[in-house]
Amino acid sequence: MDVDEKHSGEGGHVDIPEPEISRASHNDDAALAQLGKKPVLRRNFGFLTILGFSCTVLITWEGALMVFLSGLQNGGPSGLIYGFIVVWIGTLSVSATLSEMVSIAPISGGQYHWVSMLAPPEYSKFLSYITGWLTLTGWQALVASAAYLTGAAIQGLVLLTHPSYMKNIQNWHGTLLLWAVVLFSYAVNTAFSRSLSRFEGLVFVFHIVGFFAVLFPLVFLSEHASADAVFNTFFNLGEWQTQGLSFCVGILGNVFAFVGGDGAIHMAEEVRNPAVVVPWSIMAGCMINGTLGFAILIATLYCVGDINVRLEENPIFPFIAIFHNAVGSVPGAAVMSSLVIFLGFSATTGQVSSTSRIYWAFARDHGLPGWTILKKVSRRTSIPVYAVATTILVAIILSFVNIGSSTAFNGVISISVAGLFGSYMVVASLLLWRRLTGGIRPRTYDNSVMDTSGKTLVWGPWHIPGIWGVANNIFTLAYLLFIFFFSFWPAYRNVTLQNFNWAVLVFTVVSAFSVLYYFVWARKLYKGPVIETGRERQDIPLN
Repeated sequence: MDVDEKHSGEGGHVDIPEPEISRASHNDDAALAQLGKKPVLRRNFGFLTILGFSCTVLITWEGALMVFLSGLQNGGPSGLIYGFIVVWIGTLSVSATLSEMVSIAPISGGQYHWVSMLAPPEYSKFLSYITGWLTLTGWQALVASAAYLTGAAIQGLVLLTHPSYMKNIQNWHGTLLLWAVVLFSYAVNTAFSRSLSRFEGLVFVFHIVGFFAVLFPLVFLSEHASADAVFNTFFNLGEWQTQGLSFCVGILGNVFAFVGGDGAIHMAEEVRNPAVVVPWSIMAGCMINGTLGFAILIATLYCVGDINVRLEENPIFPFIAIFHNAVGSVPGAAVMSSLVIFLGFSATTGQVSSTSRIYWAFARDHGLPGWTILKKVSRRTSIPVYAVATTILVAIILSFVNIGSSTAFNGVISISVAGLFGSYMVVASLLLWRRLTGGIRPRTYDNSVMDTSGKTLVWGPWHIPGIWGVANNIFTLAYLLFIFFFSFWPAYRNVTLQNFNWAVLVFTVVSAFSVLYYFVWARKLYKGPVIETGRERQDIPLN
């Protein structure tokens, strides 16, 4: 049961015995102190609520519908299905690798902090810094992308109920809707911050119930295609040299439906018993979301009908037209689509939470411009409010790209994959190196600070032992390299300014800026994760 604080009734009755909570909180704070950090954030999340957070940040079944068109163009129905299986297996492998690391060091900084622990001392500071920027870039792009897709889905819903809107649709409409989505997320993360864990638990229920509310009408009311049309039909609308290459380009749609699996990691300092709870929530969330996503994908492909007709009716999000065709009712399709849109709102809310914690964690280690402001935490809410506001502001700034070109904004979507997968690759590579060189010893219980780079590390309570762990790390790296490589490819072989994948340019600019900023300024301030003591760190709380 999740409790924000002690609650008393009229007679002074205490619902939850305070000593048990205090004892558990003391153990968690002691574990955080071993990583050199002071407890600042309130631990509101238990297993079920952080599991809900993991699932609703991913929203795989909803995401599979939103990015349905990407894989359909390059891969076709069969490419979507087989690509989903590949991505699901790859995501489970990556999740297991990240789970091992969060069990060793459950801390909001996540990847950049782990790299500082894993890397050789002479490379630790630079690699940690670059990994921090990769992580932050990926998550910030994910917030903007999720808000954009949710806003565009609202446009698709308007198009369903008012077909004449097609004549008046403008890019700036989607931009304003993006603002509405991120401002809603800001409100939940600040004004209702103490209820965030309860909100995520409630959304988790909607995530499961909404799946069946969409699946049953879709399956039982629609005409069905043949098995051959679903499992043996491939498209190559990008006109690539081979069908296999087209499949590899189209797989990015399925990848995006699984992006954000490390969301719970960045909330670790707000989770009770995070070394155990966070890894299991990540793995369980991946299994639950993968199962729901695979089921909704197959159901949608069986019920799609004539895809050209669906695209003519709703070129923004054809899944809305598929719903309409299935139930034969505009109100019915609107209700089904609204469930997907609501869960898109909730996913963006969780992504803002995770992204703001990365800003905050990186700032307290002096890794960002303006770190003296970004590291501050509100005394009233125990939330890094400046970090939350920065997350929203940057997402709004990125949204202006969509006014000029929605195609260019698709580069922002690709950046979320490239940034996060790049950070995962650094972690997985160093973890494999440590494994093979015996740099991680069996778990013991001592009071030493663990994040001195180059020191022998200790396995957490969740890890894959022996050769199986090595094999999983190798597979993780192979999968990450494959996806990272294709994340920069355009959807069409004949590249124009209209279909160019701008992710390669954005990624290069961000990487160049982070390296330049490091050598010009940050290397003087950023020494890796700061070991905090009572005298070394005195944050000034907000009023």
